[in-house]
Amino acid sequence: MSTDTTVSSLRQRMIEDMAGRKLGPHSQRSHIRSCERFAAFLKRCPDTATADDIRRFQLHLVEAGLSIISRNRIMTGVRFLFRVTLRRHDLAAEIYHLKEPQKLPLTMSPAEAERLLAMAGNLKVNAMLALGYGCGLRAGEIVQLKAGDIDSAQMIIRVVQSKGRKDRHVMLPQEVLSLLREWWKVRPTRYDADVPVRERWLFPGPRLGKHFTTRQLSRLFHKTARAAGINKPVSVHSLRHYSESLIMPSRLWMAVATCTLRPSYSA
Repeated sequence: MSTDTTVSSLRQRMIEDMAGRKLGPHSQRSHIRSCERFAAFLKRCPDTATADDIRRFQLHLVEAGLSIISRNRIMTGVRFLFRVTLRRHDLAAEIYHLKEPQKLPLTMSPAEAERLLAMAGNLKVNAMLALGYGCGLRAGEIVQLKAGDIDSAQMIIRVVQSKGRKDRHVMLPQEVLSLLREWWKVRPTRYDADVPVRERWLFPGPRLGKHFTTRQLSRLFHKTARAAGINKPVSVHSLRHYSESLIMPSRLWMAVATCTLRPSYSA
């Protein structure tokens, strides 16, 4: 059997093992890329690796200047290969993880947050930013919201299968609910008019049946931050940390409410 055929067979077995354990698409891609990098370092099939090969590969990653997070992510994929697919627990035991530095998240001041909301380009952007501020949602949670996830009777948002494959409820402030209702009135329906209302994406993307992506949300956030004169290296996730750090001041809710009165809208 040729080396290419062996690698292809091993890759397929690993994909099946990951699917059988219900690893997410992102984790599967990451593990495959990590093992491909290991195979490129070895210049042969990973199932022929030795304990010394693993030791040299880990040193290679450190010498290459990779961050601790990237290095640990790669070795997690390699460890899955040896521990699960190849059943080589002796080699899996040779893999170690480095302790990641604990850093405080970068947050925005109330004044910066107020400027950010005031500079939201349209109702759609303002609604997404408000969900991050007012409800502490992650970027991926914001873009994957469906109409049925909003429970106005109990004033909660149901977050479905988010980080750690867990559902959870978050409080829904009245100001955010009002903003979402204004957005729903002008939300485009050309791609999902035949979809049941509760199953419609709250923020549909430009492609049929797809929701707005986290990358698109990130671009809008940075564009708004630049317009607001915020020069810190903040991201969409900073909205969540801001929400966790303090209760949103009333003047920020006033900024949210002001944006709901804007007549202009652009997708």
